[in-house]
Amino acid sequence: VQLQASGGGLVQAGGSLRLSCGASGRTFNYYLMGWFRQAPGKEREFVAFIKWSGGSTYYADSEGRFTISRDNAKNTVYLQMNSLKPEDTAVYYCAAGLSKPYYSGSYDATDFRRYAWWGQGTLVTVSS
Repeated sequence: VQLQASGGGLVQAGGSLRLSCGASGRTFNYYLMGWFRQAPGKEREFVAFIKWSGGSTYYADSEGRFTISRDNAKNTVYLQMNSLKPEDTAVYYCAAGLSKPYYSGSYDATDFRRYAWWGQGTLVTVSS
């Protein structure tokens, strides 16, 4: 699977951005898709995931500012980010992992080790 993330940029605090991640491969429907981010000097952290059916999502942010969605017909996953804060500044990565029952490992979907394929990242900068 090859992933291509886009949509990053510079935005003022309180603004919104929508990230997109296009995937190659005929079996996109069956992949768990996630977004992670890495700020300068910090470790990569989980942002959101969406299961293959699109019916199950989970977020690190408890304020409801982010929404992950997918369009399996377009092989694309999105991350809508609202009410952005300067601390959201980071390189955002999309990632794909095998869905169960095809995944035989033990990592949770919030763990970056759960994902086998990664996009190149897109930079989001939120100014104060």
